[in-house]
Amino acid sequence: MLGRLNHVAIAVPDLAAASAIYRNTLGAKLTEPQMLPEHGVTVVFIDVGNTKIELLEPLGVDSPIAAFLAKNPSGGMHHVCYEVPDIVAARDRLKEQGARILGDGEPKIGAHGKPVLFLHPKDFNGTLIELEQE
Repeated sequence: MLGRLNHVAIAVPDLAAASAIYRNTLGAKLTEPQMLPEHGVTVVFIDVGNTKIELLEPLGVDSPIAAFLAKNPSGGMHHVCYEVPDIVAARDRLKEQGARILGDGEPKIGAHGKPVLFLHPKDFNGTLIELEQE
């Protein structure tokens, strides 16, 4: 079911400052910030060749990233994203096996313009998993 690792997401309290560290210290090329109100975040992507790094900053007080940063004020690894060929089939298979899908269980459009779902971290060794349709 799983395809390639699409990205590793890092929650940050200050997207501009984090972007500057990646750009100036590590020499990374970053995308322009993209606001995703439906997900409560602003994101920047860094292409590292074999995958991407996603920097996430809360967008609004109700952002799930704001809650994460309240527990981890310096930021940290938030989730990993894997590609799947058919997100609805993947969701249905996971639900049959007892995995919990976060939110209403319906795919939402993510930062790459493709359907995404999040899986409960307690079902996956404490790691929040995002699935993105290929």
